[in-house]
Amino acid sequence: MIFIQLILAHLLGDFILQPNSWVAEKENKKLSSKYLYLHVLIHTVLSFIFLWNAELWWIAILVGISHFIIDAAKLNFQTIKNKKSWFFVDQALHIAVITGISFYCNEFNFEFLKDQDFLKILMAALFLTTPASIFIKILLSSWTPVPETAGNIQTESLSSAGKYIGILERLLVFTFIMVNHWEGVGFMVAAKSVFRFSDLAQAKQRKLTEYVLIGTLLSFGMAVLTGILIKQ
Repeated sequence: MIFIQLILAHLLGDFILQPNSWVAEKENKKLSSKYLYLHVLIHTVLSFIFLWNAELWWIAILVGISHFIIDAAKLNFQTIKNKKSWFFVDQALHIAVITGISFYCNEFNFEFLKDQDFLKILMAALFLTTPASIFIKILLSSWTPVPETAGNIQTESLSSAGKYIGILERLLVFTFIMVNHWEGVGFMVAAKSVFRFSDLAQAKQRKLTEYVLIGTLLSFGMAVLTGILIKQ
């Protein structure tokens, strides 16, 4: 119970409730940024809310303190070259702290998952929104193609449209899997191929096509794997 509750608090605090402007200012000002301390406070409050047990106040405080230490280390040691690596190290350390707390409380086992279906689905759905988008963006950062001249092909796009399309498609794929309608996943793949890759074919940009294909497969794969894991 504690593990899922703290993971939910972490997903909300680290991804949903942390704007990009906060991240940029923290990276710029490091320990002098007010958003670092506000971010830690949000994590502490969210942990306390999700635990909803006054006797476990020390867990919320421990999460807040550990989060500050880990984020401070990340801000001081990460560079442009190792930013991707530090992102995954940062997330691994946060999850390690949560796992350690769960083991200490003797509540880290798999029996409670049978009675926590709603929390499991909620946790998976949250992960497939902004957190998954950030993971995919970071994984693809090394292959971001340079825009090429596309002739008369319309290349303008709505602001953040790709991000929200990815979120919606992952949530739809996850929903289809949860209700045992795998044919819906095939429909989503076919629809994405028709609308997206036809435009890329016209643009004749091979690198961009490969970049979008990898991103699409990562997005669908992440949603499918999450759905399978939650149904186990």
